Amino acid sequence: MGVFVFLPLVLPLTAWPIARLAEHHLHPRVATRLLSGVGAVLALCSTLCLGLLAIVGTAQLPGNPLPDGWADPEVRAAVPHDEVVGKCAIGVLAATVVACSALVLRHRRVRRRTARALRGLPATQIAVLPDATPYAHTLPAGRSGGRILVSTGMLESLDSRERRALFAHERAHLFGRHHRYLLLAGLAARANPFLRPLRTSVAYTVERWADEDAALRVGDRRVTARAVGKAALISRTAPDPLLASFALPGPVPRRVAALLAPAPAARTWPPTFTAAGLAAWAAAAGAALSAMSSANSVVTLIVILHAATPL
Repeated sequence: MGVFVFLPLVLPLTAWPIARLAEHHLHPRVATRLLSGVGAVLALCSTLCLGLLAIVGTAQLPGNPLPDGWADPEVRAAVPHDEVVGKCAIGVLAATVVACSALVLRHRRVRRRTARALRGLPATQIAVLPDATPYAHTLPAGRSGGRILVSTGMLESLDSRERRALFAHERAHLFGRHHRYLLLAGLAARANPFLRPLRTSVAYTVERWADEDAALRVGDRRVTARAVGKAALISRTAPDPLLASFALPGPVPRRVAALLAPAPAARTWPPTFTAAGLAAWAAAAGAALSAMSSANSVVTLIVILHAATPL
């Protein structure tokens, strides 16, 4: 397989500049889809790389259940420093699986607990909870699209036009299935820590996406900006980072400034010879290179192991 088997582990290092350029220069809808897609591909290839190394590392352990031929010198020579790297990959792969599973379980647990809290309330899309603590977030739910949870404390803090912007923002989260992008980015960040900048950027761009949809629906960018700013000052965060929230903590001043500026161009792909265009092409090229490297390593390892244990 050669040293290229390690390429998917280090390519996510390019995530930081790509994430920054994308969130600053692309339409938030395009940036969200690009970053979450690239993050998913890089994370999958990174995990596959660990799996390949773990297979070779497992073959070096005494009493392993793999065929004896897999521990032959020819197999060990296929991966550089296999005895050290392969054994380390076993622990790293196990930690990755545990971290991703913990995230999914936590997300499901919060959603179940929130759903139980809504029992007894009218089965409407908007659930108003009698709570003086200001908050507003969504609860995705299969084909029904989900529900919007908002407290009376939040509604009392906004005027009628700002409340309209709030509901338009939350509906944009539901209709756009933004929780899926957040989950994808969260899993990618746990599969490879180098992808954490992508997770942070996706958390920001999904809010910007909903902001733009809300501003378009309300017809007034200043009202939407005012609603975002007021909600950020008074609200409590969502119980889970994968539940989209109207006042997500973080760069709220940037969201307000973006809403006070002209609406971004809704092009599907930026011009090539611009900072955003180069970032988009670099992200696509990095994902493709990582995928090709992983595919080459898989095929090579299958050939080697088949030669060691012929059918």
